Amino acid sequence: MERRDVLRLSAVAGATGALTLGRVSFADAAPAAGQPGGGQPEGGQRGGGPGEQTRRVTGHLPTGAPDFVYLPVEVPRGVREIAVAYRYDKPAVPEGTPGNACDIGIFDERGTDLGGAGFRGWSGGARTEFFLRADEATPGYLPGPVNAGTWHIALGPYTIAPQGLSYDVTVTLRYGPAGHTPAPVHPPERARGRGRAWYRGDGHLHSVHSDGKRTPAEIAALARAAGLDFINTSEHNTTSAHRSWDGLWGDDLLILTGEEVTTRNGHVVAMGTDPEVFIDWRYRARDNAFGKYACAVRRAGGLVVPAHPHATCIGCHWKFGLDEADAVEVWNGPYTPDDEITLAEWDNTLVAHTRGRADWLPAVGHSDAHRDPDVVGLPQTVVLADDLSRRALLDGIRAGRVWIAESSKVDLAFAVTGERGEHAGIAERLDIPRTAKVTAQLKVSGAPGCTVSFLTDQGLLYSTPLPASGSGTVSWQTTPDHAAYIRAEVRHPPTTAGLPGPMAAMTNPVFLGPPGLSHRG
Repeated sequence: MERRDVLRLSAVAGATGALTLGRVSFADAAPAAGQPGGGQPEGGQRGGGPGEQTRRVTGHLPTGAPDFVYLPVEVPRGVREIAVAYRYDKPAVPEGTPGNACDIGIFDERGTDLGGAGFRGWSGGARTEFFLRADEATPGYLPGPVNAGTWHIALGPYTIAPQGLSYDVTVTLRYGPAGHTPAPVHPPERARGRGRAWYRGDGHLHSVHSDGKRTPAEIAALARAAGLDFINTSEHNTTSAHRSWDGLWGDDLLILTGEEVTTRNGHVVAMGTDPEVFIDWRYRARDNAFGKYACAVRRAGGLVVPAHPHATCIGCHWKFGLDEADAVEVWNGPYTPDDEITLAEWDNTLVAHTRGRADWLPAVGHSDAHRDPDVVGLPQTVVLADDLSRRALLDGIRAGRVWIAESSKVDLAFAVTGERGEHAGIAERLDIPRTAKVTAQLKVSGAPGCTVSFLTDQGLLYSTPLPASGSGTVSWQTTPDHAAYIRAEVRHPPTTAGLPGPMAAMTNPVFLGPPGLSHRG
């Protein structure tokens, strides 16, 4: 026998919010040593071995079920380990209709409140089973005490087929000594570096701690091979990887901790947050809650970076707006048409800024690498920072002292100068009269077969191919009256009819003219 929950549409209050099922109860005392799992409790099944108890719950969720369905589990005293396994049906659906997809995670006896302390792990749809105890846990989950009280298994029906979603959850409690939780070891906030310099990094990566297939050791080795100076760990909706990099950092590689906050209305990289700080994801744009959690990211010392805003995956499209962002990921992995859309949207924010209607938002690029053949460092964000430290790097990104490259083979220098020797680099302003002539100059190497373009608030105004070697210096003249900003792109030849070629490198802008100057549209 097992307990079966059937939810009817009348019991479901819309697509957002949460639903709590009936409690799963275990016997209040541990099974005797050497005995099976305490007999055949009502609504359950016999345990699988000495010192174990198991319960199985099945149920059905209709289309339109809430985003999160919580299964309360009463955990008695003396439990050493909780293990959970689940499965759900995947019926055939018509072409173009989403099928069933259901995520899973767990909250401990401290509760399921948004942003609360009860979070103990999330694996999304990457795993069908997990365990946690004091000394160890499945990647994606946090080791720690298994205290008595009401725990909650969280089911996240991401998409539901027209037939509904039938789930099957098995919970096993294993009794014994609690064990010891080792103190977490986190990466240092500073590496040796080169003083004030341009540092290359990849701020969006996934390991086995979420839906990636690589270990932290494999990622660190690939980062070094890619010529990176820093990386940021950004697992989906969990901080479990923060303590998994011991021995992998060094003078040559700084490791920042963060999270990819994966909501139903888009993903955001919380970059460089304090270790172990969990940022909640259980809200939609309609809930008007994102500002609260963006503030939580900044309180934890991190940056708010919307990820792949126009990606085509379900739930990836960014719906929260850019008002709370510190930077935006305009280039995610190999350059594709959705990056082109994001780039155009970002460029429009630059135009709005020059007309006094918005703050300017820096652009960054990250690989979002999960598994082979994903390339760590494709692309990479190159930051001008005072040293190789968490604070200096985040300050550089926040200020926009950034350009983006497809690999460490590409190098560039970009600046705009005035007739009297005035000079401004990336993210700086050349404060000169609007009719004064300026010269934009891009020096680039490592981009064979590519074309250099200069773009302004008026669009693309100058383009020329590089020499066959892929190295050269390109200059172009204009005035602040005709260009409120200038930025540079380096592109490969087009591969899709009607679209520009894939990006090899791009810069953030140099602004021209006095601050607040209104430019001609």
